[in-house]
Amino acid sequence: MWRLIYRACVLGGLAAAPVVQAQEAASGPMQSVAVTSTRDPVDKSYRRMLRGMDRFARQQPALAPGATLRFRLLPRLDTTRMDGIDLKVVGDSVALPVPVAPDHSFTLERNDQAGREDAALVANRRTTSMTWRADVRSPGVPDGMRRLGDLRLECLVGVEAGLVSNNAHLFAWLGDLLTNPDKVCADPDGRYLFFTERPVFAITLHRPGAPEGTPAPLHALYAGGTVKPADLPFCDCQVLLDRSYYAPVWDGAWPDDTLLSFEYMDDPAPPDAPAVPGIAAGQSREEVRVVLGAGSVVAFRDGREAWLYPRADDRKAAGKPEYLVLFDAEGRVLKSRLRPR
Repeated sequence: MWRLIYRACVLGGLAAAPVVQAQEAASGPMQSVAVTSTRDPVDKSYRRMLRGMDRFARQQPALAPGATLRFRLLPRLDTTRMDGIDLKVVGDSVALPVPVAPDHSFTLERNDQAGREDAALVANRRTTSMTWRADVRSPGVPDGMRRLGDLRLECLVGVEAGLVSNNAHLFAWLGDLLTNPDKVCADPDGRYLFFTERPVFAITLHRPGAPEGTPAPLHALYAGGTVKPADLPFCDCQVLLDRSYYAPVWDGAWPDDTLLSFEYMDDPAPPDAPAVPGIAAGQSREEVRVVLGAGSVVAFRDGREAWLYPRADDRKAAGKPEYLVLFDAEGRVLKSRLRPR
């Protein structure tokens, strides 16, 4: 039922864009603003972005001392061109250019007039073609790793600033649970998605001072393995599913200085990484199905697939080990991973 309501709301919002465009055409274009966009999920409220910056200023000393804040643009469609993005703060009487760095990140300056006019941050890209994220970075974090306190602050800033474009999981929440960062980021069902730089296969949590890392739950990958192909247009992970993950930002048992390291799909498996019993590289999907049965299938744009066990709908999953099997585009096992419960 909620999925139907969600789709109706999203589709209803998108359907309104041509009406807005027609109204603008009738009244004549604003000569001072040369941006061919309307306010839609690509655009963001400048006021809300400022609220996110205020949230960062308040909580940065505790969660991420010395960290910096940028915002980052990410694609949501195969056809999205991420180079040459024209980004502006557009109000009734102001149009302020926002420089976008080569890594598609940017910072915002405060402008009282734009705030009073409830300006929008407008990109020259079409509806739902991009998503947005906060990018918090503390000094001293090793290359290729992320610090949990930084991710916690990214979640708080991202929800406060309204950066999530569409998310079927978040929409299942009611009332202010959809937009309240203290509730979204402090609940194991908050489901705020993060993204790696490359397609990811495994995540390890490194507690400060601990000699060994702890494998993160395999269902923390790929939006939990629960997003069906028909749901992808309603998820910020639409073309980034193989790079999406959940971090335990809600779990106070992990301190802010916890580091996350990533094994990517194209990396060779570490020699001490436990593989799934009975599964070997080169096996076919049919052979894996005989050994393990049916898992939750996550299909990626490049033809690769990840099979997750136990299935997301397995009500007897508690206490079972977790399995992840990665297939290439020809349906042959690339590698697998076992995570004991």
